[in-house]
Parts: sequence; C-alpha cells; structure tokens
Amino acid sequence: METQQANLRILIFPWLAHGHLFPYLELAKKLSQKNFNIYFCSTAINLGSISKSIEKNFCDFSIQLVELHLPSWPELPPHYQTTKNVPPDLMPKLYQAFQLSSSSFAEIIKNIKPDLVIYDFFQPWAATLASSVGIPAVYFSTSGAAAYSFYHHHFTYVNAIFPHKEIYLRDFERPNLEAVLKSKDAGEDFAFGNFKRSCEIVLMKSCQGIEGKYLESLSVLCQKKMLPVGPLVTHTDNEEEYSDIMQWLSKKNQFSTLFISFGSENYLSTEQIEEMARSLELCDVNFLWVIRFPAGETTGIQKALPEGFLERVQERGKIAQGWAPQAKILAHSSIGGFLTHCGWSSIMESIYFGVPVIAMPLKYDQPINARLVVEAGVGVDVARDENGHFKNEDVASAIHKVLVDKSGEDMRSKAKQLSNKMKDEEEVAINETAKQLLQLCIKYKQQQ
Repeated sequence: METQQANLRILIFPWLAHGHLFPYLELAKKLSQKNFNIYFCSTAINLGSISKSIEKNFCDFSIQLVELHLPSWPELPPHYQTTKNVPPDLMPKLYQAFQLSSSSFAEIIKNIKPDLVIYDFFQPWAATLASSVGIPAVYFSTSGAAAYSFYHHHFTYVNAIFPHKEIYLRDFERPNLEAVLKSKDAGEDFAFGNFKRSCEIVLMKSCQGIEGKYLESLSVLCQKKMLPVGPLVTHTDNEEEYSDIMQWLSKKNQFSTLFISFGSENYLSTEQIEEMARSLELCDVNFLWVIRFPAGETTGIQKALPEGFLERVQERGKIAQGWAPQAKILAHSSIGGFLTHCGWSSIMESIYFGVPVIAMPLKYDQPINARLVVEAGVGVDVARDENGHFKNEDVASAIHKVLVDKSGEDMRSKAKQLSNKMKDEEEVAINETAKQLLQLCIKYKQQQ
C-alpha cells in the first residue's frame, strides 16, 4: 500500500487562522509519515512560521510548502495575511482577499496536478476548482461532530428538539443560531455545503471515544462517512523561550494550578478581566493566566487588572501576555484545571492531557463544546446571567469544584480515562484515514 501512496500527491489547503492552520499542519505531518507526497498551501507569512516546525523535524516529514498569493491592497499589508493580530476592522478585508485568491489556487492545482485536495470551511470554491478538473476534494473540519450535528439538526428539522438533551443552547446563546436560521438557504450552503461537496468522506478532528454518537448522527444527516482523524495535538519545542513559565509551574504541587486562556483570537473586555481577577482573589489556588489584547489596543496588563491585584496574589499567580505553549502547559503535572473559551482545539488538548475543563464559551461552536465536556463528566459550565455576563463568585465556585472539591478528583479520573481512549485511537484513526484517502485517489485515477 505504501508504494502506491508514494506516488500520490495531496494538496492541503487550510483557512488562514491559527486554529485551522495547525490542525491542518499536524494532519499533513501524519499523512507524510504514511508516505504520501504532501503539498501545504498558505500565505507567505503563515508558511514562514510553520517552516521552522518542519525544518526541526526534516527527517520525519516530507512536506512541500506552496505559497498562495492574496491580492495586495494598501490597507492590507503582507503581515496581515493571517488572522493572527489582524485588527478587527480589517478582518472583512482579509476574508475578501482570501476569496479573491481562487485564481492563485487554480494555478497551483494546474502546476502541482494533485491526486487529492483537502480543503477548509471558508473556501468551498477549492472543492469546485478541484472537481472541475477531475480531482477529488475532501473537507477536513477542525470543529467537532457534536456542534455540527446540533446545528445541522436545526437546519434540517427547524423546530424539532435535538435528540441528545445534554447538548443545548442557553437563551442568551440562541440569537446566533436564530440569525443563521433566518437566512436558511444561504446559511445551509455555507455551513453544510462543504459536507455535500466533499467526496464520499469527511475528515473530522475528533475521536470515537468522545464523539462517537455525534459522528454517527452527523453521518446520517449529511449522508457521508465521518472519519475521525484524532486530536492532532501540536507539540512545541520552544522550551527555552518560555522557560520562566515552566520553571514557575515546576514549583507547584500536582494538580494545584489553574491554567486560564481564551485562545489566540479571543479577547476579554477590561470589565471581564477585572471580574476574572476578582474571582481569582476569591479562590486560594495557584493560577497561570494568559491575557491577550487586540492588535492596536493600548491597554496594558497593569491598567486592565484591578489596582494591587498582582501584589495581593503574589507567588500563587502568574500572568503571561500574548502567547504561551498551551500543550506543554496542559501536560505539566501541576495543572489541575483549564479555564477556557472552549475552542475545539483547546477542548481536545485538555482531554488529551487529562485536564478537567472550566467552561466559559464565547461564540460559534464553543457553547456546544462546553456542554459536551459537562456531559462527559470532565468539566463544569460557569453560570451566567440572562445576558451572558459572568459574576466573580460564579467563576470562583466553578474553580473550587474542579481544583478543591472532591468532584475535581472525579473529573480528573474521567478525563484520564478519556485521555487514554484518545491516545489509543490516534494511530488507528490516522491509518484508517490514509487507507480511505488512498482508495479515493485510486478510484478517481481509474475513472480518468
């Protein structure tokens, strides 16, 4: 089988966001180890950042980087050709430029002549371009099956109750769903058209042990085989750069420390930062808190935090600004809980390392991901008021349940069990993925 794979070219094409780019890169690495010829397509600035990761492991991975050319506009300079650090007002411009890059992608297909294209949510035209020249295209979802199953059910049956009662939206979370349902035709094509365009199978960053029933439900709704590819956790090797964080963690007792991070593209308001700080003062636990501000934001950490906060928490608290090695932190023995926005990669990493979740979802699929960890018994959902605002005492209560109470031990035990299941599935999932992709390539070659 590997001899056949060695002659097959797969073109992998993610959206420009960090949360999409790195799962796609991990998939690329794993498929290259299965002897496929991998071409990874993105903008120059993204390729520059991931090339270091590939170069460090050049013996293990055979991946060729392919540059996608975005239209150049004065208001969108090259360093903004990734979602990281893009000012919010320029995000629509970046999205527009990406849509206009289809001609560049068509030229890439023409030059590489791939046997298969793996494409992302925001570029359904990639599948159309590939299909027009007889190349199969497969959608790879970086979101989980529970969220897609929930939303697809509501698109399909509108007023019907979702069959799995543990998965639901709170009243203040429903406007998001209702806004999409109002534009049902456009929304259905945009959100679920990728499933229809995908050739025979859909790849999902998921695991049977966590989302088995939701993968099955989504397969029925979409009439496509959902193929979980595993957690695709990104392991970083920049230990020296963040040695102060790791040294600080090494001084803490096992399971004594709370990790707080809201992802690479989510930001708490000044009011939310103050409320979070007050909740941490109510809890006598260690914490490592990653705080980010939008590009161009001049508010510094000292200004955003309550006066005297850092002095009051002293050595039990550490603030990191900007970015921190999340997987490495979650893998550390001192971490006993993860307070997160519930982005899917963060959820998968938390479970992978056996860390219970304190859920504070903000948008998109995050509320569904929060319900999933509660259903699995590996997390708690922070209480909110009718407007979705959280109070410091409610956050403190959730932290206490995970880090202090006996319930936290039970959650850690369940998280460990799920972690073991996930790790046991990893190799099986990628082997099945490689097998299915090979069969698809061969099938299309025989039709030509």
